Order: sequence, then structure tokens, then C-alpha cells
Amino acid sequence: MEKENKFEGKIIIFTAPSGSGKTTIVRHLLKKYEFLGFSVSATSRKKRPKEIDGKDYYFLTPEKFQKKVDQDAFVEWEEVYPDKFYGTLKSEIERVWSKNKHVVFDIEVKGATNIKELYPDNSLAVFICPPSISELRRRLTNRKTETESSLKKRLDRAKEEMTYENKFDKVIINDLLEVALEEAEQIIESFCIN
Repeated sequence: MEKENKFEGKIIIFTAPSGSGKTTIVRHLLKKYEFLGFSVSATSRKKRPKEIDGKDYYFLTPEKFQKKVDQDAFVEWEEVYPDKFYGTLKSEIERVWSKNKHVVFDIEVKGATNIKELYPDNSLAVFICPPSISELRRRLTNRKTETESSLKKRLDRAKEEMTYENKFDKVIINDLLEVALEEAEQIIESFCIN
């Protein structure tokens, strides 16, 4: 009788302060490598233009999000800003692994540390760092999605999140995007292929 070949899924966690470029890097990697699958996070924040429910995020009301918390449906979750929750549904990891793909996360810093603690043996956590806070401010301002108040909150949070940098397996400083993408590719190939 032949032994069944069960897929051993890995977890690759990308995290960064908002505006550091992690989503751009993750999208690039997902296009380049067919063996990667994206873990769609759930959030209670409002949908931005061009975002698609179930593709970019699962958009939930704060009440629906809390109900899923009560049902123990999350691997991790965090109230990032008042009434703005983000989390990873347990069903997402299983969905991606069932397709024989490694799971890629694009999540906030505390959630990333939680997932790394839950899956210490088969995960890799990558911190994307902006070159400076002033550059981060410029990037967030150019998005044109922030009010002066929300920009201040994001920058204050970014300063705190940058103190977590040494808790991650790899750090990429996203100064020049082409260089950051190349570094991310090398990290993925080393972790998933070699």
C-alpha cells in the first residue's frame, strides 16, 4: 500500500507599518509564484475604492466581526484602531493549504507576531521597513486616503510598530522597490524551494 503524499504547507507572513509597501510586494510575489496562495484577512474597516470583498478583505461590520471572535473563528485578531478590527480566519489557512499552496499573509504587526508564535516551525515572518518616517508620511499622504487626524494616528502607530522589527526572521528596507522585490523573491525561494 502506497503512503499518501500529504502537502506540508508553509506560512509566509509579511508585515509592516501601513504605507511601507508590503501589499505591493505581496501582490508581486503572488503573481510570480504559483505555489503561493493569499490569506484574505477579515476587517471591520470601510471598503476603499477598487477593493473587492473576498479578494482584498472579508469586510464585516464590527458586530459580525465580534460574533466570529465569540465563535473562535479566528487564528488571530486585533483591534488596530477603535472599532477597526483585523483578523485571520482559521478557514483561510485551510482553504489555501487545500489547494497545495503555501499561505502568504499581508497583516499588521501584532497579528504577525501572534501567527509566528502559533506556527513557529513552518512559518517565516518578514518585516517590511520604510526607509524613514518622513518617507512613510509622504507615501501615506500620496495615497489620498487619510485625513490629517488619521495620518497622525497611522504615523504614531508606525513608530511603535517599527520597534517590533527585531522580532521577525527577515527585514527588508523598502527604499527602492525593485531591490525590495528582489530581496523578497530570494527569501521566498530560499524558504519554499530550497
